[in-house]
Amino acid sequence: MKNNREIGIGIVGAGFLAETRARCYARVAGVPSRVVAVVDTVDERAEAYARQHSIPKWLTDYRELLELPEVDLVDLCVPNHLHRPMTEAAASAGKHIVCTKPLTAYVGQDLPAETSDQDISARDRREMLRVAVGDAEAMVEAVDKAGVLLMYGENWIYSPSVVKATDLMLESKGTILEMRGGECHCGSHSPFSKIWRYTGGGALIRLGAHPIGAMIHLKHQEGMNRDGVPIRPVSVSAEVGDLSKIPSLVAEKEEWVARGWQDVENWASAIITFQDGSRGIVWASDAVLGGMESRLEIFMSNAQFKCNLSPNNMLQAFSPDAAVFGDAYIMEKNETKAGWSTPMPDEDWTSGHLAMCQAFVEAVSKEQPARTDGRLGLEVVRTVYSAYCSAVEGRRVELS
Repeated sequence: MKNNREIGIGIVGAGFLAETRARCYARVAGVPSRVVAVVDTVDERAEAYARQHSIPKWLTDYRELLELPEVDLVDLCVPNHLHRPMTEAAASAGKHIVCTKPLTAYVGQDLPAETSDQDISARDRREMLRVAVGDAEAMVEAVDKAGVLLMYGENWIYSPSVVKATDLMLESKGTILEMRGGECHCGSHSPFSKIWRYTGGGALIRLGAHPIGAMIHLKHQEGMNRDGVPIRPVSVSAEVGDLSKIPSLVAEKEEWVARGWQDVENWASAIITFQDGSRGIVWASDAVLGGMESRLEIFMSNAQFKCNLSPNNMLQAFSPDAAVFGDAYIMEKNETKAGWSTPMPDEDWTSGHLAMCQAFVEAVSKEQPARTDGRLGLEVVRTVYSAYCSAVEGRRVELS
């Protein structure tokens, strides 16, 4: 802050993402800061998380956290449907906010509470687009009105490989012709990911939001660097599907590929067209074995970049048996430790989570916008739900 006092961080949620945040905030350097409180609706879980990470306060109501004067920054590690109301409440309380991706999602928030899962996922995609974008716009308006920062938690943009590629791209002053990027998993940590009413979609919004956000950011930076005007996405075409329903796969006894997707896609592909005619090709899948894959390729008029967030070959290991490495961590969603693998020496660093948390704390300290803000999150939401419209309508959809 302006008086250089310690920045207090409050984390809402105590799940998988919150664990990553706690590790990364503990490594923030050069700015006095610490996590001072955590909120989880289950008291035992909140207490266990607080004790594990040496956090002095744990609560079960996020509104109590917003009343704490020592909290300057609220990090929302919560389900998508809570992003808007919690952001608006935090902004009203004068707190800066970190919101994980996606900024918003359509989960039936405009329908009666008793609406069935099936009716929510069957909602007209144009209505989904309208509601999700409306929520994102409301979040941006709320923080603007309150004079606080809304930081969008897109770690790809802060990953070492993408940061360096961005710097070189800007230095080259060349033109980005095409980008190709995607994220692949074998399922999700959460069973709720398989139901639209909890996530607002499947692989496209959960995984595809990463490359979409990075591509929008890169074209924005290119345009600002050359002409002082961002280059924005103008249209998208997409297809989505559930590969786990392929008949021959259903008949297989071994269930290596995650199954049980209720009403969301586990595979998606999209083509984004930007104002200058350049293209971005996005893919996302929950049906890929071998551990998480996160890649971005950038093809320019005078250069080419290949960004490997995960896996990468900083370390390669071989084991003849899965038991050799015991309980040692290899990488996210690695099915087996047998054979060749790519243990990640510092996954928080290579994924960009560490640099992102550092940047967010610095932004609060300087009271200046972060590289990724609510407006980027808004553009990602608009693009994702326009892609869902395209997948249903079978045609290219123009972005409003």
